[in-house]
Amino acid sequence: MSDCGCEADTDRAGTDPAYRRALWIVVILNVGFGLIELAGGFVAGSQALKADSLDFIGDGSITLVGLMALGWSAAARSRTALVQGLFLLALGLGVIGFAIWRAFNAIPPEAELMGGIGIVALVVNISAALVLARFRDQGDATSRAIWLFSRNDALANIAVIVAAALVGWTGRAWPDLVVAGVIALLFLHSAYDILRDARRELADHKGGRA
Repeated sequence: MSDCGCEADTDRAGTDPAYRRALWIVVILNVGFGLIELAGGFVAGSQALKADSLDFIGDGSITLVGLMALGWSAAARSRTALVQGLFLLALGLGVIGFAIWRAFNAIPPEAELMGGIGIVALVVNISAALVLARFRDQGDATSRAIWLFSRNDALANIAVIVAAALVGWTGRAWPDLVVAGVIALLFLHSAYDILRDARRELADHKGGRA
């Protein structure tokens, strides 16, 4: 990534106490609420809530890995981002597969509980995104991966709220399953972006330009 002049920002990300504090806040918010939302997904019978909770938990877990990687070399951070992308790819494929399986045994979720949890999830994620906003352009694939996870959460939360309204209106399960699939597609899209950036950076490191 030497062509873009981003090395200084990347170095600062590795030593800036504010950045580390921001990442710890995001880890706690995402993993903590993700576990709560996962339980709520089972109570409400919502596949969209379960998928969204995996997004939260995955976000928090990957952010924790990114936090640990701050002191590593640029090449090591790029390899970490590669693992993050593969994890997200597997998560997306798993959610799609489970949503397809549930389509043959679909039961409408509890729309009010689903919508309420979705609203709280959106508030939690907006808080995390605001904490990270000033650091989203730090310059390497790891920091971009963390930002993409947070962006995914906000989009998924909005989709869950819309799905809850549609379930309440139609009395059918399909909006819940559709949103679970949409969340999975967000996983896959971000996985592609993260893997592309990480592979490009690794190629740059091998070429001696990092």
